Amino acid sequence: MRNEAKVVAITGASSGIGEETARRLAADGHRLLLGARRTDRLEALGREINAAGGTAAFQRLDVTDAADVRAFVAAAREHYGRLDVMVNNAGVMPLSPLGALKVDEWDRMIDVNVRGVLHGIAAALPVMRAQGAGHIVNVASVGAYEVSPTAAVYCATKFAVRAITEGLRQESDGSLRVTLVSPGVTESELAEGISDPAAREAMKAYRAVALPASAIAGAIAYAVAQPAGVDVNEIVVRPAASAQ
Repeated sequence: MRNEAKVVAITGASSGIGEETARRLAADGHRLLLGARRTDRLEALGREINAAGGTAAFQRLDVTDAADVRAFVAAAREHYGRLDVMVNNAGVMPLSPLGALKVDEWDRMIDVNVRGVLHGIAAALPVMRAQGAGHIVNVASVGAYEVSPTAAVYCATKFAVRAITEGLRQESDGSLRVTLVSPGVTESELAEGISDPAAREAMKAYRAVALPASAIAGAIAYAVAQPAGVDVNEIVVRPAASAQ
């Protein structure tokens, strides 16, 4: 399917959902700016997309740094002259019981999962308002709707993303579209960041049935493809064979 070409910036594009979203949106004809800290992987993905006839540039990005995110959005405009869609996808998930007192990991989740989304909104919103149109897509989790053991802080960050997204939607005058995409268990590298042994072991069973990242990419592509007057507000995607 080829849609009206849009300029899309994707954070956390070096793996998982971000990587597959880049592939899908490039195949749909959109022009991309890819952001993440691992530039070697971004470069390889960009080469793959461009070799297949798509259009993708990349820039190193740390979403915890507000100035870095502003520079990322500025780069999209420098490459393509505008920014139509901002996909705030970057996230981390170092699960552990609260009693493990992994304060540094709590702070990291807050910095990436919450501040990273806020930085993306703060950078993109003025550009989209000046254009008179734009689309913010925030990637949350089913953890934005429920809490499970070892995931209290992670879920808190995703509840926050859900609240921020809904607040932005309510504040929009209709020129800005706002979408929350909440994946259930999905194949990704997120679980590799779990340092707590018990939480890491529990996650193996929890992730026994998982969606391919391409399924979430398809949900994002669906929201992006809607006509200007249609705002897809929330999409929850779970494996059909799992309650998670």
